[in-house]
Amino acid sequence: MDVQKINNNAVQQIIDTLTKRLLEGEIVPGDQIPTEVELAERFGVARNTVREAIKILVAMGVLEIRRPVGTFVCSGFSEPMISPLLYGVILGRGDSYDELMDLREIMETGTMLMVIRNASDEEIRSLEKPLSALNSSCMRKKPSVDDVFEKDNAFHEAMMDLSHNRIVAQISGTVRTMTHDMRMESVKLMLKEGRAEELYLAHEKLYRILSERDVEGVYREVRSTYFVPDEAGNAVSL
Repeated sequence: MDVQKINNNAVQQIIDTLTKRLLEGEIVPGDQIPTEVELAERFGVARNTVREAIKILVAMGVLEIRRPVGTFVCSGFSEPMISPLLYGVILGRGDSYDELMDLREIMETGTMLMVIRNASDEEIRSLEKPLSALNSSCMRKKPSVDDVFEKDNAFHEAMMDLSHNRIVAQISGTVRTMTHDMRMESVKLMLKEGRAEELYLAHEKLYRILSERDVEGVYREVRSTYFVPDEAGNAVSL
């Protein structure tokens, strides 16, 4: 059994070297990397050290192990690549809620700016369909929290796709996953207070900003479309 100690500095060196080779195009998605034995010889370290570096890169979604063939560079971006961010928020300080709200605002603002820059008028008009579906859900006599939340998500996912930037869309999607509970709570509060129409109009405002390609409006209005509970438990706009 291999009981050699792991050299943490060497682990980072292996990670940095493989990352550099990826950035410089020496290895590309789908390529097979050298074996543990070959990497150990190349870096002059124990196989355990190589194995630890590979394990970290696998956890980050950069590498994948295909037994019994070998280890390969993943094709495409995946959510695990930013899982450290998720754990950083979960394990962070007590003000992580506010930090997460800031992150949500940054990602949504950036996504909208990219839509304004990259999407055609016709593509932006395609948002009318998920917007209309959200309107129908909100305007029901007794709106369903789950249905409104689903239609809300559908609108934002459609908007993210129009950024025409796969990485931005996936990171934005992950941020929305991270903010699932706070967004669900906002929908619950708004419907409980009979403010379904106001919730819909917040999304209509976002659509109008995009359709008018109003860059200043992105910076001015995005945060005002967020509803959070105040100390009394009522939904207030930020």
